Parts: sequence; C-alpha cells; structure tokens
Amino acid sequence: MRSASNYLDPASLSSTVNHLCISGPHPPSPGNDLKGFCTRFVTMRSLFLRVSFLAFISLGSVSIGYGGVTSKFVRSEWPSIDIPVNHEVFAIPKGHNAPQQVHITQGDYDGKAVIISWVTPDEPGSSKVKYGASEKNYDRSAEGTINNYTFHEYKSGYIHHCLVNDLEIGSGDSVREFWFQTPPRIDPDAPYKFGIIGDLGQTYNSLSTLEHYMHSGAQAVLFVGDLSYADRYQYNDVGLRWDTWGRFLEQSTAYQPWIWSAGNHEIEYMPYMGEVTPFKSYIHRYATPYVASKSNSPMWYAIRRASAHIIVLSSYSPFVKYTLQWQWLREELKKVDREKTPWLIVLMHVPMYSSNEVHFMEGESMRSVYEKWFVRKKVDLVFAGHVHAYERSYHISNINYNVSSGDRYPIPEKSAPIYVTVGDGGNQEGLAGKFRDPQPDYSAFREASYGHSTLEIKNRTHALYHWNRNNDGKKEATDSFIILNRYWASNLTRRKMRKCYPSNLGG
Repeated sequence: MRSASNYLDPASLSSTVNHLCISGPHPPSPGNDLKGFCTRFVTMRSLFLRVSFLAFISLGSVSIGYGGVTSKFVRSEWPSIDIPVNHEVFAIPKGHNAPQQVHITQGDYDGKAVIISWVTPDEPGSSKVKYGASEKNYDRSAEGTINNYTFHEYKSGYIHHCLVNDLEIGSGDSVREFWFQTPPRIDPDAPYKFGIIGDLGQTYNSLSTLEHYMHSGAQAVLFVGDLSYADRYQYNDVGLRWDTWGRFLEQSTAYQPWIWSAGNHEIEYMPYMGEVTPFKSYIHRYATPYVASKSNSPMWYAIRRASAHIIVLSSYSPFVKYTLQWQWLREELKKVDREKTPWLIVLMHVPMYSSNEVHFMEGESMRSVYEKWFVRKKVDLVFAGHVHAYERSYHISNINYNVSSGDRYPIPEKSAPIYVTVGDGGNQEGLAGKFRDPQPDYSAFREASYGHSTLEIKNRTHALYHWNRNNDGKKEATDSFIILNRYWASNLTRRKMRKCYPSNLGG
C-alpha cells in the first residue's frame, strides 16, 4: 500500500471556498442551500462537497488583559473519566462499511488544497474521489491512498487519505452530508479566526470544550497535541479508543480543517505489548502536508493560511543544533514573508514558559535552542499544551540567560512572542491546579480550568484573542486582549505603512 506522503506535495493549485458532505444509509434530500460544487467519495459510502462564501465577524467590545493575575475561580468539574464507548457521541454510522472518523486538514502550503481522511471499517472500498462543477456532473477525479496498521492484536480499519486540489469531494450508493469552507487567498489583511485546543481526550469535559468551541465561529483549529489519550488504555482498547475519538470529533473535523501537532500521548511506546514504534497510530491516522513545506517528517511542518504563517514543531523529536528539525526550521524561517503573511504563529506541545508545578521547566531545552530565533523573527504567538491548565505570558524573552552573570530571568522584550498554554481541553488526567507562588513577573494570567482559545485576526496589525472557560455548561470569555502584530507594530514599519495607507493611519 502507498503511504500518504506519496501524494501530499501538490503542484499547481487553484480554488477558494467549499463545503463537504459524507454519505449515510439513505440518498440525500437536496436542501435549498445546496449550491455550487458537489462531489463524492467512491467508497462503500460517499462524500459530497459544495462551494460557499466565507463570512467574517466584526470586532466587538473587548477588555484588554492586564497581567499578574492568578485566577481564584474554582468550580466542580465533571469527573475526569472517559465517556463510555456506547455513548451516542461515539455512534457508528449506519450502513455497511459506512465511512467514519472523517477529518480534514490543509493539504498544501497555501490553503489551496485539503487532505480528506476517513476510515472504512470492514473492507477497503475505493479511495477515488469524483467531483465536478455541479451535482451529478462529476467530470474530474482524485485518487487517494489506503493504509491500515496493527497495534498489539488490534487491526485498524482501512484509513483513506485523499488530496483534493480543487477543494471538492464525493460518490457512492448513499449519502452523509458535510461541508467546509476554504480560507481566503494569502493576503496581509485577510481576516481569519482560529480556534486553539490542546490535550482534549474524550471525557465529558472534552465534550463540553468541543461543543463550546463549535459555537465560537472559528474557521480552523490549531491543535497543540495530545489527541485521544488512547495510550491510557492497554492492548486492543488502545486502537478502539482511537476509533471512538475519531467518531467523537467528526462533528467538527469533517466541517473544518484541524491543523495537527503531536504530544507525548501520541508516542505510545509500549514494549510490554510489543509496540515500540513511536507515533505509530498518529502518523497512520492523521496526515499532514509536511512535504509541501519541504519537511522530511510529518512531525514538523509549516503552512500559510489567510494572513498567517503557522509553524508546527515536535517537542518529542530531536531538535538541537544540526538535527533535521533544527535544519528545517532554520530554512523555513527564512521563507517567512511578513509582507504577505504578517502573523507568525508557532505550535508545539511542551510550553517554553510555564509557572505550573506540573511539567515545570520541561520546555527549557527547546527554549534554549529556538527562543533566539523567535525573537529575531518577531514571532507573534507561541501556543503549547501539555500542562492541563491555562496560562498566558507577556512579551518576554530569556535569550541572555547566564547564571554566572546573574542574567537568568525573563525580561520584557517587544520583539518577543506571547506564550500561551492551552492544555486544558478536558482529558481524563484532570487539571493541573497548583501554580508556583509567587506568580512570576512574566506570567500575565493563569487559571486551572477547562476551555479553549480563539485568535481572530482582523488585519495585518491587530488581532483579538480570547480564552473561554467551560463554566457550568456555558462558554465564558475569561482572558481577552488585543495583540499588535510584532512586525508591523515597529516604528520603522509603521512609517512605511503611512506612505502606503495614509488615510487609514492618519498620515
């Protein structure tokens, strides 16, 4: 069988905005809103896709976050136990060999393609996608790949990954409908809203986080690692819990792209079961467009989406000087063009800055290697997970760390990123409730509660950030602030902007 990496390097791509749909046990009833492109998966069941236009959210009122806050909020969480496998959120789609665990991610460097992934449980079927400009007129097609794997005595279903350049999908004998929207073209002033989620798992708290996120209006998820927590199980239950997690997330992942990064719970090193290949389940199930950014590993890669350049790093792959990840990041940072994608965002699993007692200083090695690059390139935001709590820093750096000279504490730095830990998705390990006291000067806000974040980019200079707490079934905006772009906020660049946009800047 071919691997996904054989086709994840698209050449010339051109498409804009789309909707995706998947088949179930009965033919579809066309709705009044079904317009534009429609396509189908040629498997035992089918997928459809149609085009729509992207809507943007206007800037509302916001409270600017000031720092040094340790939240005293306490509420009784739901038990940190996984939802039973017979719960409706894990329901298997009706029909023989119906596709399930559908998820999409960006398929190229610039957002002009998607990778559609799904599982057929009983037999491979076809991985061919037919599509066209109108329903029942499928004059084009794309060929995907199929793989499967074993984990102990568990044998996965047939995992399909299909790269679709025109952002349209579909075919089969019955239909389940899904849809998704493609991003705007790469543009410095393209508005876009990202969700940020980490350490999710599949508990009732996880479900609360997911449901709250789905009402946020965000258009894509930046996921900072630790997906299913299937490694908390043993033997065949490991694979089964990957399957339940895929079906659990389908209510979101089939409708919008999730940009993946891996955490420690994806390693799954279990020699007592004969499983010693790191990231085996993750790599088979969750394709990434790493070839498009000239990465040699699916564990680290980069994409550009709307006005953002997003870099995904691996905390659990070699990263020190001269390693493959180090060499790749050095070259990728040279390709960042802030005139085209002004927002530079980095994803990783282990936070470089955290004042929580849990996993304290675990990110120090990676910080010592990469922080100077982040400051030099004026990275705007670094998102991480791992610590099961929420924390946000100021713009700070510690690149002059030297114990002998006394320079060993982070200091304010205008060119440095804000570091945000969002490892509060809801997994069964529970919250990390003990922060170090007193609160460090670099820490702006911290709280041990479940939730998710959103980053709403308005233009090249401003973005609106929210952390939303899951409070008694309600989404609560708790930490929010307006962030000024590090590159365009400099005085020299603003003088350049005044020449180009005098009416907008009062020049």
